[in-house]
Amino acid sequence: MGRRGGRHETGATRMLELSDFSRPPMDDPPSPVPLRRRLDELVGLRRSVVREHDDRSRRLAAVAEYLAIEGKVAAALDKLSEQLFGAVTRTIEQNLTVALQEVLEQPICLRAERDFKRNGATLEFHILREGQREDILRGTGGSVANILSVGLRLFALVTLDRNEHRRFLVLDEQDCWLRPDLVPRLVKIVQRAGRELGFQVVMISHHDIGAFRAYADRIYRFEPRADGVAVSAICEGPVTCDGDDKSGQRG
Repeated sequence: MGRRGGRHETGATRMLELSDFSRPPMDDPPSPVPLRRRLDELVGLRRSVVREHDDRSRRLAAVAEYLAIEGKVAAALDKLSEQLFGAVTRTIEQNLTVALQEVLEQPICLRAERDFKRNGATLEFHILREGQREDILRGTGGSVANILSVGLRLFALVTLDRNEHRRFLVLDEQDCWLRPDLVPRLVKIVQRAGRELGFQVVMISHHDIGAFRAYADRIYRFEPRADGVAVSAICEGPVTCDGDDKSGQRG
């Protein structure tokens, strides 16, 4: 037994203290392969995120550049629209306003708004009644839409090349929303426009034949029958229209 540091130690005690430093044998370290695989996945993901970030940054920069000149672009488009369509728009407004007032006998005016949408020029129409804006599809029960449809079709044909497009227009029930007493006024306008512009116009209608007598060059009645459709020539020109069938055939 001896004394060390003022403390007595025995042999047995030293053996116990030495035994405290003994450890069981260590297991083999885990394989780094899964960790390496995971690291590679994360590196690839990081590269993908960086590419996406760079791409979005470029897009945002392009949008910011566009927004910076948006005012100038809008002004340039308005100027171009005026140069290309200003005269045309005013012609449409003036002539169709006259047609609307002549047929409907109402204090309404047509207005057209030019715009650029979907990479193209557009025209949107509405009517003004005593300064109040109205939808053309709701105005006077659809009569406005009837008249505008006829006028715009005539105008479209005028702009086509005569050498490639025959001036022939079919109006299929373009008077469907007009009151019967207003139909002759529309027919009068169509006749006048057709003669002035050199158009041949065929109007199909369910209205009474009397609405067309004063202006039609020819009127035919089509009547469905069990064995086909009977076609009758009612008149040949405004002067000779007398209400009697001149010929008939079935087909």
